[in-house]
Amino acid sequence: MLDLVCDAKKRNPVRALFISFTCLMLLSSGSLAADPLLEKVEVFPAGLHGVTLYRIPGIVVTTKGTVLAYCEARRDSRADWGEIEVHMRRSMDGGRTWLPVQHVAHHGRRMEGNPRKKEGGEREQTVNNPVAIVDHQTGAIEFLYCLNYARCFSIRSEDDGVTWSEPIEITSTFEPFRETYPWKVIATGPGHGVQMVSGRLLVPVWLAYGKVGDHSPSFCGTIYSDDHGKTWTAGAITVPNEGEFHHPNESMLTVNGEGRVMMITRSVSKPNRKIITTSPTGIGSWGTPKFHPQLLEPICMASILSVRDPAGSGDLLVFTNPHQVALDKVGAEVPAGRGKRRNLSIKLSRDHGMNWDNSRVIEVGPSAYSDLAQLPDGTILCLYEGDQTITCARMNLDWITGEADGE
Repeated sequence: MLDLVCDAKKRNPVRALFISFTCLMLLSSGSLAADPLLEKVEVFPAGLHGVTLYRIPGIVVTTKGTVLAYCEARRDSRADWGEIEVHMRRSMDGGRTWLPVQHVAHHGRRMEGNPRKKEGGEREQTVNNPVAIVDHQTGAIEFLYCLNYARCFSIRSEDDGVTWSEPIEITSTFEPFRETYPWKVIATGPGHGVQMVSGRLLVPVWLAYGKVGDHSPSFCGTIYSDDHGKTWTAGAITVPNEGEFHHPNESMLTVNGEGRVMMITRSVSKPNRKIITTSPTGIGSWGTPKFHPQLLEPICMASILSVRDPAGSGDLLVFTNPHQVALDKVGAEVPAGRGKRRNLSIKLSRDHGMNWDNSRVIEVGPSAYSDLAQLPDGTILCLYEGDQTITCARMNLDWITGEADGE
């Protein structure tokens, strides 16, 4: 387009002005398609600041356009339990470059004790499952995390993630769930929470009620705040551990174009598919959970996000997850099998999550947990676990809606 304008300037200045105006109108209307974009940059490589492995990514974009990427910094091992902190990096240019690492949680009194480790575990503190929620009404960022899978805390930033408040314990929020399941493990998210038009903040949670430290059997629900994070309340159980649904955990939320809260849940269920349910409020009146035939379940956290279409064709949903299931020697699915965590793909829905198409592969090799966010200019960010690293992929809808990759 620029070459066309420059050439016209040499030949006819009036024609150049007309071409420039036409191009501007096409760009503003979305009629002139952008070039497909897929860029990647490492954010949390293994070994950074002496950390053995970074895991469990989350990403949000603040009201000022700052990108916050955060995750568990597993200091001494790869395990879910151990000496674990929550680290964050900020980006001021849409995820192209990243500022130095911040240790954002936990800065309260240490709580030590690893029930999975007989020797040395009594000196370890596990800070797990960080979840950020951007409050678009106040501009603040609410940030929840758990300690030793037993207690939950909240911190807040009012300066775009530069500084954070002292932690406030909100563990009592989860007590109502005991009426149904005598839980011993609590976990938020992971990933990010959402805000409804009413201002309500919502966070998906999962709880386990086996032995102390065990992550199963488990069930899913939500917690919410109607006062901008000052207090939190338990919602309803969304996916119970019963019937076809085995050990549901690690859910993600979005608000679809119909204004309904949609939850997508991981489980260890025979159909090897993600579980979907919706609610008008996010705290109750949840529909009957169902397995979605197009969303494969390799027993791995997935992400879902409602995105704006710059071309003006309405609200869309995008979904990321390793597009993989466990297969036997003849290529048949293994019921409730653990598929290899590879082939991280993004899918698009134009009908509020009923159908998913345009499956594109973001990472062919080892890839696991992921989280999604969108920049003000429409660019979609995917923060995901790759091989020994956490990477941020920047992509646009023109790339996602391009030629679909083979199944």
